[in-house]
Amino acid sequence: MTRRWNLQWAARLAFVLLIVASITPLVVRSLRSEAWPSIEIVDVAGGVRTVSLSEMYSMFVLTREGSYQNQYGNWRDAGVYSGVLLIDLIGEAAYTTIDVVADDGYRVTIERDRVEDPDFPMVLAFRMDDAAVPDWEDGFRIAVLPESGSVSNADYGVESAGGYWVKRVVQLVLYP
Repeated sequence: MTRRWNLQWAARLAFVLLIVASITPLVVRSLRSEAWPSIEIVDVAGGVRTVSLSEMYSMFVLTREGSYQNQYGNWRDAGVYSGVLLIDLIGEAAYTTIDVVADDGYRVTIERDRVEDPDFPMVLAFRMDDAAVPDWEDGFRIAVLPESGSVSNADYGVESAGGYWVKRVVQLVLYP
């Protein structure tokens, strides 16, 4: 009788362990997916601050139509963008330029005057039309959103206004 009782308990224990082993990866995956997407801001002293999408939702959000002209004179990515002003993300930090870094290593350096230009507000967009981070495949994106809704190369005084519209931004690095 004892041997039979031990076999029953061993079978029950094996069944419970099988269930736990099956469910654990699903629970871990679920917990990871609930984490809010975020970016890093590296200040001039090298300190790193992480800002999550959840925190961005609690900040002032600018929503406007936007599009830009690329180096060939074509208009691209027209839509309604929502995002946080870069000057609000940066706060009171001292800097002269910012490197915007994408997840693939692409970098663009932006001068402070452009970041703080009230006629061409620069945002870290987390939504375009009906798509939002994390489902929006562009991820966090720099967008320049003047009241007119479009940034031409001539208006922005550059060869390609589109060069500033960085996709999949993961980091902002401030330089003195």
